[in-house]
Amino acid sequence: MPKVLLITGDAAEDLEVMYPYQRLLEEGYEVDIAAPTQKKLQFVVHDFADGFDTYTEKPGRTWPADLAFTEVDPAQYAALVLPGGRAPEFLRNNPDCQRLVRHFAETDKPIAALCHGPLILAAAGVLHDRTSSSYPALQPDIRAAGAMWVDSPDHIDGNLVTGRAWPDHPQWMRAFLEVLRKSAPPSH
Repeated sequence: MPKVLLITGDAAEDLEVMYPYQRLLEEGYEVDIAAPTQKKLQFVVHDFADGFDTYTEKPGRTWPADLAFTEVDPAQYAALVLPGGRAPEFLRNNPDCQRLVRHFAETDKPIAALCHGPLILAAAGVLHDRTSSSYPALQPDIRAAGAMWVDSPDHIDGNLVTGRAWPDHPQWMRAFLEVLRKSAPPSH
């Protein structure tokens, strides 16, 4: 069974972790969740409220990380998923996280990144001369990383599939699964 690595941490967007996690399991992939340490993670729920200029945040589910970054052998995985939320803001500074992301980029394995997930790609130095969608407020970060930002729910640039946020799940995962199935067909 092909394996997919999902990198996340505390304050990740609940839906952006759980939707791809369950969707990939449903498709016949094994999914491991990696975080800075192997522990129970606290996810959050972002939503919009009347009168707010930005999103609100509430506690979400807790879920265990299967592995610490230092325990991951990226060669064992067919693809990478980077959910959003606030987690990417601190994960991007982790050298082990950057090392893992660079492996997937350098070996041209499928990478799915949503919302704030592309911040990790930018910090790992793998967005230069690429195109990427993301949460719209990250346009300056994507451009500063040497990439062109696109407003898309399911942007495909080679092995990279990006989207804006959890409302894009159906389009984003459909596009990612299309890319993933070509390089690592699921076992049923």
